[in-house]
Amino acid sequence: MTQTNAPSPSSPSAASAASAAAPLPSRLGTLMVIPWAGAHEEDGADMPFLMAYALGDGVGGPEGTRQAVLEAAQEIGLPVGGAILDVARTQRPPVKVLVEAGKAVLSMPYLQATCPVPDQWTAAARARGSVYVILASRPWPAAAPGAALGEEELRAFAGDAEVLRSAAHALVPIGTLR
Repeated sequence: MTQTNAPSPSSPSAASAASAAAPLPSRLGTLMVIPWAGAHEEDGADMPFLMAYALGDGVGGPEGTRQAVLEAAQEIGLPVGGAILDVARTQRPPVKVLVEAGKAVLSMPYLQATCPVPDQWTAAARARGSVYVILASRPWPAAAPGAALGEEELRAFAGDAEVLRSAAHALVPIGTLR
């Protein structure tokens, strides 16, 4: 057994220091992805969205999770705060989306998730050739696996101005199996 000179975990600063020293994946906690399609404000045609969000269950709790998501976005090269990274124009795309057989696979460092997508979403992705990906830094514990989540709850979270201001945004070309 090795003893370290870390501060006692009973103090708040010790808990913050311990969680900051934890590996990024354990600070991120559980990451989820939710799809939806809706009319784009510029042209009125459907835009396919994928929102990745954390449940806030990382080792530093919700605030530590938020900080970890922001750190991950910076490491990946995703802009936070409204600027949209057009992944098709980057040399090494940090984010990929594969669309096949009614499913979307979102791949980026720290996250690989497969989620079923509705026909409207798939049609929009194919028509546009890309997907709008949002990496929310605000945890959303209410949207845990198995929780009943309605359109109103999704709209309230995904449409919240602060959620969008503190999120990373990317337009990602779709890929398919060949």
